[in-house]
Amino acid sequence: MIKRTFDILFSFIGFIILSPVFLLIAVFIKVDNNGPVFYKQIRVGKNNKDFLLYKFRTMNVGSDKKGLLTVGNKDSRITKTGYLLRKYKLDELPQLINVFKGEMSFVGPRPEVRKYVALYDEEQKKVLKSKPGITDVASIEYRNENELLEKKSNPEEFYLKEVMPDKLRMNIMYINDRSFFKDIKVILKTFKSILS
Repeated sequence: MIKRTFDILFSFIGFIILSPVFLLIAVFIKVDNNGPVFYKQIRVGKNNKDFLLYKFRTMNVGSDKKGLLTVGNKDSRITKTGYLLRKYKLDELPQLINVFKGEMSFVGPRPEVRKYVALYDEEQKKVLKSKPGITDVASIEYRNENELLEKKSNPEEFYLKEVMPDKLRMNIMYINDRSFFKDIKVILKTFKSILS
């Protein structure tokens, strides 16, 4: 109850405070590259239910058809504005909509696409019992994931065999020992990670 109240209150406050930033980002996206301001993608949420996740668009239109993973900061699909948005995680801001709607929380396992969720074993499916979040402990640990994947000859294989299982392990540990105060700690660590 406390977590949901926090999510509603601060997602609403976030909208109000950040509305000028939203508008500015929207202008930069439209000036830089033709296409919509927002990128919408189906992700898997709590209880294995699909929902529509919102982000600011950072890639050329149709780029997701060429692969779901972003590899390195020099991925040719990323727009000029997209590089800046991704660097400071500003592309994630529209997920305040998902939080306000109750599809996500500020802290929780990052929601994955159905293609990869289909590969979860029974233990890993435990993450689907929790509401997904904008940030989590795994996101902080793997904040340089794109650069890590860039160094591999087969990025998707490395993601599926090494990165994804490790992130799921950390998220299951979070679920088994979560609390409101630990969520606040994760949020503060996320801000510290972005600023550093």
